[in-house]
Amino acid sequence: MEHEAQPLTHRPETVGDDLAAEAESARRGPEPAEVALVGRAVAGDRGAVSEVVRLLQDPIYRLALRMVWRPADAEDATQEILLRVVGNLASWRGEAKLLTWAYRIGVNYLLNLGRQSPQEAGQVSLDDFGQGLKDGLADEDYRGPESELLTHETRLNCSQAMLQCLARDERVAFVLSEVFGLSSAEAAWIADTTPAAYRKRLERAKKRLGNFLSAACGLANPQAFCRCSRRVEKAIDLGRVDPRRPAFATHPVTSGGRDVAEAERQMIRLHDAAAIIGGHPDYAAPQAKMDAIAGLLSSGRFPLLD
Repeated sequence: MEHEAQPLTHRPETVGDDLAAEAESARRGPEPAEVALVGRAVAGDRGAVSEVVRLLQDPIYRLALRMVWRPADAEDATQEILLRVVGNLASWRGEAKLLTWAYRIGVNYLLNLGRQSPQEAGQVSLDDFGQGLKDGLADEDYRGPESELLTHETRLNCSQAMLQCLARDERVAFVLSEVFGLSSAEAAWIADTTPAAYRKRLERAKKRLGNFLSAACGLANPQAFCRCSRRVEKAIDLGRVDPRRPAFATHPVTSGGRDVAEAERQMIRLHDAAAIIGGHPDYAAPQAKMDAIAGLLSSGRFPLLD
């Protein structure tokens, strides 16, 4: 799992007495170096602003990617989230680690995003998605050009699509806890809800994905009907996989992060919903989009940089 965020300061009014200990364990603020960095950024130090963006860009991009499915849409969302983070840096009071606070801004943006994925627009449930997997499932593994690469691409694309069949609040809960490995107190603060309500969302998401994977996915259950290598041709026919430009299997990763092969090895060892959904490389935010953000930060839109 990615384990990207750090503990945060929780707002006591959102936590019941029975959760006070858990909330207190999360009540640790940022490191002094982080406070100093943000202080320099708010004072107008362009290098500090660039460093804030550099620290946040990859984890925010991975959050956006899990929520919106397609890299191009995730790039757009990441840009908007990072600009909102920079624009609101002066309001950060150290109530949480900087990344945790940025996740909160990102989750709010992504939950209210007007653009919908195809599954959302079509209100595709996991049951519908499972039935769709049976249509066009080949009798044998794909043996065409770049078979291993395209099988990876099909798996990665499919696990992204599964998430889109969850309601957005459930998707957020699953990603924060099961993919990023955050505590329920931390994730509840990010999602701006109570830990109790958050855990209910998480349990719904885990149950739905667990049931689906057990029934449909050969990676989770060897007795299930679907195999990634037998879905490749259909995925190409449907335009979900582009053999000329794979979106996920060749995506750049963070320096020192997991690549496709390592992520898949970890997934195969665990064989559960969190491992399968989380079995993606440690994707890096595309440099072209980061360069565009740097240009916007120099455009005069942000008073703290004047």
